[in-house]
Amino acid sequence: MKFTEFDLAKPFLDAVVASGFEEATPIQAQTIPLALEGKDVIGQAQTGTGKTAAFGLPVLQHTDTTEPKVQTLIISPTRELAIQTQEELYRLSRGTKIKSMVVYGGADIGRQIKRLKDHPQIVVGTPGRLLDHIRRKTLRLDHVKTLVLDEADEMLNMGFLEDIEAIIKEIPNERQTLLFSATMPDDIKRIGVQFMKNPVHVKIKAKEMTADLIDQYYIKCKEFEKFDVMTRLIDVQAPELTIVFGRTKRRVDELSRGLNMRGYSAAGIHGDLPQKKRMQILRDFKAGHIDILVATDVAARGLDISGVTHVYNYDIPQDPDSYVHRIGRTGRAGHEGKSITFVTQNEMEYLKVIENLIRKRMTPMKPPTSNEAFRGQLDMAVEQVAELVEKTNPERYQKTAGYLAEKYDAEELATVLLKLLAKDPEEIKVQITPERPLPSHKKRNNQRSYNRKSGNSRGGKSRNSGNRNNRSYNKGSNDSNYKKSNKSSKGSTSSNKSSQQSSFKVRKRSN
Repeated sequence: MKFTEFDLAKPFLDAVVASGFEEATPIQAQTIPLALEGKDVIGQAQTGTGKTAAFGLPVLQHTDTTEPKVQTLIISPTRELAIQTQEELYRLSRGTKIKSMVVYGGADIGRQIKRLKDHPQIVVGTPGRLLDHIRRKTLRLDHVKTLVLDEADEMLNMGFLEDIEAIIKEIPNERQTLLFSATMPDDIKRIGVQFMKNPVHVKIKAKEMTADLIDQYYIKCKEFEKFDVMTRLIDVQAPELTIVFGRTKRRVDELSRGLNMRGYSAAGIHGDLPQKKRMQILRDFKAGHIDILVATDVAARGLDISGVTHVYNYDIPQDPDSYVHRIGRTGRAGHEGKSITFVTQNEMEYLKVIENLIRKRMTPMKPPTSNEAFRGQLDMAVEQVAELVEKTNPERYQKTAGYLAEKYDAEELATVLLKLLAKDPEEIKVQITPERPLPSHKKRNNQRSYNRKSGNSRGGKSRNSGNRNNRSYNKGSNDSNYKKSNKSSKGSTSSNKSSQQSSFKVRKRSN
């Protein structure tokens, strides 16, 4: 379906064309017409399928530029996603007088207050900072006509429920509500539906939730072997732009430091880094100044990074849904991508659970040898030499070059040049601290994160959300947080269930 078939104003169509898009993705084709009609929508599709435009275009279409009030509120779980959403809305609204802005924690609140006085019609923000502005009375929501919960499962899943409810109390009951997410387990959907009226559930089929353009492999190896195996793989595959996922903040720091020690251009992001630093690293990565981005799962959600060719899962995720988000960073916009997951013997059961979720078997891959990796380094060095020859002005070096040519033969000089350019990574020893093993199969059967029959298939996500809340993946410290959140969310759900259950009806559409 082409965007010209939607009932969109010309400025928005022009912005879509300027972005290089003609055909709508499945989630856009099914949800944009419904949202334009003013219906409440639950949109479920894999990360990277254009969900921002799916709700962004209808929101922009419904915006009244003559009314200097906040008409649309978009709530995002992370700062990065909120920023990217606002940037996308800005691109789509060029040529109009629509004002949009973003608010998030870690930034100067005074500057945000000043911008809010400029009367934006669309505000994008994270729950905590939005509540802060509401309590300061610097943000009024009594004229909001559309509420959007982006990555709704992440926000409603035992973490932001109370914040979301507090924000929604400030919004008129007569409104349109849109929920968009990559996954939507039944228990999370029940919570979300409390805020909606007769929502239409648009769900992309499971076979489309795993990108067909992503070749998915796994390498079975010991924990202490993973780093050397990964660097060999990088040398052999020579990826253009790579994301490496680690389970903890410490892991990310050690991996990025180790990669740089071995001569790769790498940087890491996680929840403990200052916001300014995180955004600078992301800008450098997008611009190609950094070849390898090392990240916790905080970077797996919603980051709009094009051109990623390889995703390396240094640690297999404990929550299988996180795997879907991770590999969604590659294989975008019709381009092929590769995903390689490193698995230890006791983690093979986690691999099987992921394969069941994505309905696809990963291909086993044999680890490259040291010789194969060194051969890859030499090949890259030869390419660098060719580039240097083209860029170098020989006249400036002619005299010295002549002297070296007389003293040494060409093969000796070429050998020295290759040695300078082609590093033997394993000459530099890198020690990566072993992480605590994932729970065994017997323990895991009692955990909500893998108890699909209980309906709480994302329960384990509360542990993984530790990155967002600057907590570690220490099992003992997070169990109490999980139980507390789980209890409070159940209470919130049950208190509204009897009074609202009859008024909600979910009509399903499948692509």
